[in-house]
Amino acid sequence: MNYKIKIIIAIIYLFAFSSYSTAQNSKIKELENKRLQLKKEIKEINDLLTDNNKQTKMAYDDLENISIKINRNQDLIKITNDQINLLTTKIANNEEKVSELENDVMKAKSDYSKMIYNSYKSRLKESRLMFLLSSENFLQALKRTQYMNQYSDNRRSYANKIEYNIETIKAINDTINKNILSKENLLNENKLEKKKLSEEKTKQSSLISGLKRKEKSYKNEIDRKQKLSNQLDKEIERLIKEAIKESNKNTNDNVFTLTPEAKLTAKNFLSNKGNLPWPVERGVIIQSFGLQPHPVVRTTKIKSNGIVIATTKNANVRSVFNGVVLSVLKFKSSNLTVLIQHGNYITAYKNLASVYVDKGQKVNALQTIGITFDNDESKTTLQFSIFENTKALDPYLWIAK
Repeated sequence: MNYKIKIIIAIIYLFAFSSYSTAQNSKIKELENKRLQLKKEIKEINDLLTDNNKQTKMAYDDLENISIKINRNQDLIKITNDQINLLTTKIANNEEKVSELENDVMKAKSDYSKMIYNSYKSRLKESRLMFLLSSENFLQALKRTQYMNQYSDNRRSYANKIEYNIETIKAINDTINKNILSKENLLNENKLEKKKLSEEKTKQSSLISGLKRKEKSYKNEIDRKQKLSNQLDKEIERLIKEAIKESNKNTNDNVFTLTPEAKLTAKNFLSNKGNLPWPVERGVIIQSFGLQPHPVVRTTKIKSNGIVIATTKNANVRSVFNGVVLSVLKFKSSNLTVLIQHGNYITAYKNLASVYVDKGQKVNALQTIGITFDNDESKTTLQFSIFENTKALDPYLWIAK
């Protein structure tokens, strides 16, 4: 095979390898960002939830808190394992590439040595002029000139290829060493996380054993809370439907009829999906959107029209966007709820102790609308929901990460 074709193939191969390596680096970076985010969440959970060493009067809350910590630790261990596996694959691929390049360098050096030896043997350099002068015609002389130039190019290309491959080997070896160090750090970190997980599971088992006889009453309490939550959700839906009906001047449409100003607000709200500020300055999500197993009684399903955020005591609750207060709701034994309208979108802020806004009042993004309700025997939480007309949306997809 022509030496130039070989070099071109080598360059294409290196480019393909580089592209694959870039994809791997991108995945490693993505996993690292997730790992750091989870570590941040775990720290927040440890800071915001009731300290398990200081057992509360409500042992079920302690059990829920431990279960939340265990779930996050398991997620962290899984992501760290994914990183370790990806680094292991990358190290193996790089080592294989180094081996191929080293073989390539050895072959190129051998070919280069043969070329130099043959050149010396034929004394091509000294007979260059005679080689040209002995041409039978101009065309033959031209072809011989092209041949000698090509021969010189061959030598330079082989030398360049050897130098390039040696530099590439050095760079890949540096990457391998860095990846090995990163892998060792992740393995050590995973070992510590597994130890923490084991400790949390021991606490969990101890609490479960102590509460086994009261499991039925605990399930009844879960059902009671779910029933109250469902009733509150129905009341919120009723209020939204009333507002829709009023905007439509008593027509049968199921969506808001918007003014030009409200349309602009809705458009801007939608354009900020994924970038809305959190409704509290500091917090961590401890319950996600939709139907899900209870964190402790896994056989029991709970439904949430929003997310539950654990936050600091007496936390200021903020509107996530410009809007108008649709309602301030006090429903049965629930704490206060504020509904804010943003065109055809509604945000709901539940579990407030006090409220600083009134129905019909315009509010700005990040304006404090109330403070959270605090229970000295449990964690402080805010329940946050988003609706498009009457349809509940997953707030996690809307708030900034």
